[in-house]
Amino acid sequence: MNKKYRVASLFSGCGGLDLGFIQNGFEVVWANDFFKEAVETYKNNIGDHIVYGDITQIPSSEIPNNIDILLGGFPCQGFSVANTKRSMKDERNFLYKELMRLVKDKQPKYFIGENVKGLLSMQKGQVIEMIVNDFRSLGYDVEFRLLKASDYGVPQNRERVIIIGNRLGLENPFPKITHGLGNDLFNHTTKPYVTVKDVVGHLAEIRTRDVPFQLDGKTIYNHVARTNVSDKFWGRKHQVNQHEICDYLKEWRNKSDLSTKKIDEHFGYAHTAGHWFRKDNNSGSIPNPKDWWELKKILGFDDTYDLAVTELEIKEIKFEQSLRINNWESPSDTITATGPEIHPNRLRRMSVRECAIIQTFPDDFIFYGSLGNMYKQIGNAVPVLLANKIAEGIKKSLDNHEQINDRAKSRTYHYREVREKVFG
Repeated sequence: MNKKYRVASLFSGCGGLDLGFIQNGFEVVWANDFFKEAVETYKNNIGDHIVYGDITQIPSSEIPNNIDILLGGFPCQGFSVANTKRSMKDERNFLYKELMRLVKDKQPKYFIGENVKGLLSMQKGQVIEMIVNDFRSLGYDVEFRLLKASDYGVPQNRERVIIIGNRLGLENPFPKITHGLGNDLFNHTTKPYVTVKDVVGHLAEIRTRDVPFQLDGKTIYNHVARTNVSDKFWGRKHQVNQHEICDYLKEWRNKSDLSTKKIDEHFGYAHTAGHWFRKDNNSGSIPNPKDWWELKKILGFDDTYDLAVTELEIKEIKFEQSLRINNWESPSDTITATGPEIHPNRLRRMSVRECAIIQTFPDDFIFYGSLGNMYKQIGNAVPVLLANKIAEGIKKSLDNHEQINDRAKSRTYHYREVREKVFG
């Protein structure tokens, strides 16, 4: 079918999610964000239908009616696993209710919500359950899944929670996995993961610059990058043997009769505590000072390692310690809003264009604003290809629904015609 389904978009950012739907023939008639530079980027690349402003101050009456799809990558700062103080007291965590407001007022056929992986572990799963139940209370069938972008051809191991709901009694279509390990003996149907080198290798030795330039007949935009590849951080002052600490903690855990699971529950972690009591394959870890002191409260261990584990000093960051260098022969780690990884050449950070390519934005998609703001726009975005895969499933579902309705209407019309001819 060639029907243009109408889309409204909240928390649109620079438009990664919207663009994936546009690529599948959807018409985005209204969008909104409060990030000025992202709105400028959206307007210059996608269209003037985006409104700059605070969604909490925009009444539903100012948003178009007859919306088929409502999109909303509601802000995730409060939910993020990177935010150790995340809490439902953080007002940003309730911005999903603006998406709810528009779902209730505009009654779209489908809505799609997007958020970070940390949403699933908040309050031991109670937050995602609350959000899903809130949307279900509006009469929608709602499901959520954690999708890893690299499974769908994105050169990035980005994990995001996707929430899909519909009021038509249809299946909520999540995309099928298309990519995996190249040597996966148990699955021969997937293509190999797309690597960083596959997509940005052509820019590896190209000097960054502020203006567009030609490369192999193609215009390259936004190939600008930060050059700071060293910094300082708080690190342990003393060398500590993880195996020694592991044996020590296991001894005190056994004395306490507390299981690893109970300790995880105490801290509100999923699996972190298990690494404190493990030394196999060097996969174990040492608690950070804050966790160490809390662990001491519940296990009651002595002072043997207190100083070694908790005394910190300012250290120079070295490549092999803390700063991430981008994976070259595999998909990238998550492109973040706070700053890009170091390029494998170790001379600079990944450029804005390289980050955009890893996020699967088109080569002619131009970003606006300061260098930091451009990085932030890209890091906040949904990978365009992942959005495209989600949109593809939604479109097929809606097209099938429309065809069934059309056939039903046709049969009803035909029945009426026959009846009128027979009975007058």
